[in-house]
Amino acid sequence: MSAEEAAAQQQQQQVGGDPAPAPESQQLQQQQDPPTYRCLVLTGHGGYDKVKLQVKKGLPALAKGDVLVRVKACGLNFADLMARQGLYDRLPPPPVTPGMECSGVLEALGEGVQERRVGDKVLVLHRCGLWQELVAVPANHTFLMPEGMSFEEAAAIPVNYISAYMMLFDFGNLRPHQSVLVHMAAGGVGIAAAQLCKTVEDVTVFGTASASKHEVISQGGVTHAIDYRSRDYVEEVRKLSPKGVDIVLDPLGGSDTQKAFNLLKPMGRVITYGAANLLTGPKKNLLAMAKMWYNQFSISALSLMQSTKGVCGFHLGYLDVESELVSSAMSKLLELYGQGKIEPRVDSTYHFEQVGDAMRRMQERRNIGKVILLPEPKKEEEHVSNSHLHIPRTST
Repeated sequence: MSAEEAAAQQQQQQVGGDPAPAPESQQLQQQQDPPTYRCLVLTGHGGYDKVKLQVKKGLPALAKGDVLVRVKACGLNFADLMARQGLYDRLPPPPVTPGMECSGVLEALGEGVQERRVGDKVLVLHRCGLWQELVAVPANHTFLMPEGMSFEEAAAIPVNYISAYMMLFDFGNLRPHQSVLVHMAAGGVGIAAAQLCKTVEDVTVFGTASASKHEVISQGGVTHAIDYRSRDYVEEVRKLSPKGVDIVLDPLGGSDTQKAFNLLKPMGRVITYGAANLLTGPKKNLLAMAKMWYNQFSISALSLMQSTKGVCGFHLGYLDVESELVSSAMSKLLELYGQGKIEPRVDSTYHFEQVGDAMRRMQERRNIGKVILLPEPKKEEEHVSNSHLHIPRTST
């Protein structure tokens, strides 16, 4: 072959033909380099800087019954903020990867997995460890995404909607013509609870949130929005419902649990599921902890009987082994999604590099809906996150 013919052949390969083979040394290097994946790691307890972006080598190991998920979106929850400060006992000690929910695509199946296929789009609920590009989880901790659901929506469902559903319907036994007080009504659980209340006839929802969020939560199902920063929510509820309410969802703890109990009608139920009053800043506040301990709600069995009221405690993190219970709630939620009766509201998305900003947004109570983390690398031209982003359903 002449020099001219060789040059022409090389040009043809570069333009539209087969690519020229890589040098043998480069091929050998590619074979030797193990795969890597990005993850967020809690390196210690404290401020926003304690969650670091790291790169791990290799692939997560698949045990029998596990699946490998390529993560597309992750949910940020109040429990993650508490875990960063060392206030959440279901997260192992640092260094550890947080994250209880995500969505993605199955890339591999472990031994014995028959109900899933490579390529399935799934929602995932797991105790921790999901803030990674790749995760290995039991197959029964995954749920198939419905048609038209975005990955961001899917990551917004498991923790918030399962919690709201089980509290309202399993503990609360919500029925037509009843009333519910929802604290933090603009947060993930709050928005989920308001939407679920709308699935029951003539339910009155009182929701606490700052004034700037009232329009959104009212559109989402809150009947009476209360600005907890400028009003006494107990007085506001009593003005409209002198006898009180049937159900209170209490994520606050401390003295607010006592207020919730006092607001109940006879046969009413308070479901306590958090301790948001502990979070007063980026780092642990010992004074807030002492105040909450001092004001902790306590009642004797005799007093409870005489009050004719109920007190329940809910912690989704302790139901991680109750797969049938959780799966039943998720199945009903996905059915409601398919019927258009619930629709997750995504407040904003942040790449893994921006996890500190994401946590700050939630801790400062600036979000309306779910804050989502994206594992994919942040592009250079992206300078800000999509704040106040509401992602509609997609068509497929």
